[in-house]
Amino acid sequence: MKYTLSILILLTVAACSAPVDQAPPPTALIVDPPQATLIPAPTATPIPAPTQVPTLAQPTVPLAFCSDPLPKNLISTLGNAFATRDGALLASLVSPTRGMDVLFYRNGKAVNYDVEHAKFIFETTYAADWGLSFGSGDATLGSFQDVVLPSLQTVFTPQAELICNQLKLGGATYVGEWPYPYLDYYSVHFAGTDQFGGLNWQTWGVGIENVAGQFYVAALVHYVWEP
Repeated sequence: MKYTLSILILLTVAACSAPVDQAPPPTALIVDPPQATLIPAPTATPIPAPTQVPTLAQPTVPLAFCSDPLPKNLISTLGNAFATRDGALLASLVSPTRGMDVLFYRNGKAVNYDVEHAKFIFETTYAADWGLSFGSGDATLGSFQDVVLPSLQTVFTPQAELICNQLKLGGATYVGEWPYPYLDYYSVHFAGTDQFGGLNWQTWGVGIENVAGQFYVAALVHYVWEP
């Protein structure tokens, strides 16, 4: 009887004990991931075929600077502005991007006039510093109309000689150089008079800039006989 009872107790304990290789109970519920939302592919809009093949415009080839009549016309108008002291006309000829440099002495100081200041260039009495005189060595101070304009009115006449991209000088004791290598230019040359044996010759170099197909004055450089 004792033997039978012992067997029953062992069977009861075995039934209540979990096997050692059983996985532990889960501590959290596993939620299935949400189903991905499918974005429909965009519907392609058909492009209608052109009914006419467009004609490609032929590019305009600009004239070579020295062969183009417009720079000469610009110089003619410039001379008219000097002769009539027309500030509004002169301002319309000045480069809108860099203004107009004026060198009364070839190696002097450049005085720059933008479009707005060019309008009053014949009226202002402001004494600019043009650099040292090659004769006396003194500083040349004075307004544009007092210092520069008389020379411009002497040189810019219908009789002036125009030479493209080359300095035309009279008898000179120096080698003439154009100080703006990035600008095309014209020499406006006055040959002088017999009274002074041609030594009173003068040349103004006019540097010209092309802005969007329009020509403007960007520099004026003065050359004369120097002792």
